[in-house]
Amino acid sequence: MLEALGIKESTEAVYRLLLERPEFDVPEMAAHLGLPESEVREALACLADLKLVLMDDSSGEVEPFNPDVGFSFLLSRAEAELSKRKRQVERAGRAVAGILASYADHAEPGVRHDLVDRITGLDNVRERLEDLAANARTECLSLLPGGAQLPDTMDASQPLDQLALERGVRIRSIYQESFRNDPPTVEYVRWYCDLGGEARTVPVVPMLMVIVDREAALVPVDPEDGRAGALEVRSPGLVHALVVLFDRLWDAGTPFGESPRRDAHDLSPQERELLMLLGIGCTDDIAARRLGVSLRTVRRMSSELMNRLGARSRFEAGVRAAKEGWL
Repeated sequence: MLEALGIKESTEAVYRLLLERPEFDVPEMAAHLGLPESEVREALACLADLKLVLMDDSSGEVEPFNPDVGFSFLLSRAEAELSKRKRQVERAGRAVAGILASYADHAEPGVRHDLVDRITGLDNVRERLEDLAANARTECLSLLPGGAQLPDTMDASQPLDQLALERGVRIRSIYQESFRNDPPTVEYVRWYCDLGGEARTVPVVPMLMVIVDREAALVPVDPEDGRAGALEVRSPGLVHALVVLFDRLWDAGTPFGESPRRDAHDLSPQERELLMLLGIGCTDDIAARRLGVSLRTVRRMSSELMNRLGARSRFEAGVRAAKEGWL
């Protein structure tokens, strides 16, 4: 259960036994767990490197540290690595969107190509999206930015989602955490999950995206302007890159029905994301758009974080958070 912290199953078993029976030596631990002594010694060396135990090389004695201290450090480190990976994934997503947008600038609307098609007009985009969803065979993946979803969008999606799930299609959707503040969207996601769909949330969704059967993807020409149309991508390399983006965000997301887990500094994922945005100098308006929340909510969150950090400005709060190891 502790693999995410760099602890193998056998190492975890050795650690648990050491906490229960600290008087055991290596041969006794090996006999109790049914492991070779060499594997027990390797596990103890790993635990020592992770600052979970203290080993005396001269006597061979092993003493476990207070688990609260050791695991707080490991969790903070893992969360920092996860935040770093999420930022890398978001940058990758924006880079892919930039590549596709560059292609779109030179693609003739309405002319089909083997790998990428440009679709103009909202009605045409919706129609193509419905066609892709209706013909999905195995899987449909969606990134849904902006928090609260439009009622018309949910009304149009409901029969498509229901039919796909009844056909055995696996549907996974990633929403922005701020959607939890919108009762109609929460009710829709609850309905969808009750039918067998899966949903997770992340603080920031980099762009709107739908991937069907890992063969075709629909992305906006301009993530900031839905009226610019969409690109239907069938290039295996680009589709694979978009699937990787989705999977990384999915791994970092919070399952629907669970509260976002606060880290060792008592920060929610959304608060941590806001601090990162403040640290790079984003205005309240930009931060609100990225998080999918109101300007008032961002200002309230910023004020609370500034008070906790003893900062006099939003930018200083971001810098102090980095120095304190919050990011």
